[in-house]
Amino acid sequence: MNETRPKTPPTYEQLRTMAGQELGVSEWTLVDQNRIDQFAECTGDHQWIHVDPERARRQSPFRTTIAHGYLTLSIIGALALEMGIVPENTQAAFNYGFDKVRFIAPVKVGARIRLRTTLMSMEDRGPGQYLMKAANTIEIEGEEKPALVAESLVMLYERRNRARA
Repeated sequence: MNETRPKTPPTYEQLRTMAGQELGVSEWTLVDQNRIDQFAECTGDHQWIHVDPERARRQSPFRTTIAHGYLTLSIIGALALEMGIVPENTQAAFNYGFDKVRFIAPVKVGARIRLRTTLMSMEDRGPGQYLMKAANTIEIEGEEKPALVAESLVMLYERRNRARA
């Protein structure tokens, strides 16, 4: 288990005071050819640099297949949930988009990646509604440069106690 993962998720009250603090680091996850192929099948992006290991070995500057940038970006959500940074009393959490996304280094097939997240802001958007902005870095095991950096926006809806009639 990762030592930086919170033992219990932060509360909404705590998150409001944590801007600038690291929320956590995920476990490493493998990006294998099967995962890349499934993403290609799902999106229709069958570019050879992702799905043709033999051609990539011969013609790619990386000498192997690499993950789609959007595959790497899409993994952020699952790894963030794994870290336990969403308060327990959350009714719903929705992807609200990204502000800045930069693909810095390719994720080669067989690489392991992890997510490092820092809270940038927690903005009240109405009763029980919050817009969480976080700086995310996808790190590649053994590599100096990260795969990507992205500022994510997540709309959180706090579960409210409702009086029964």
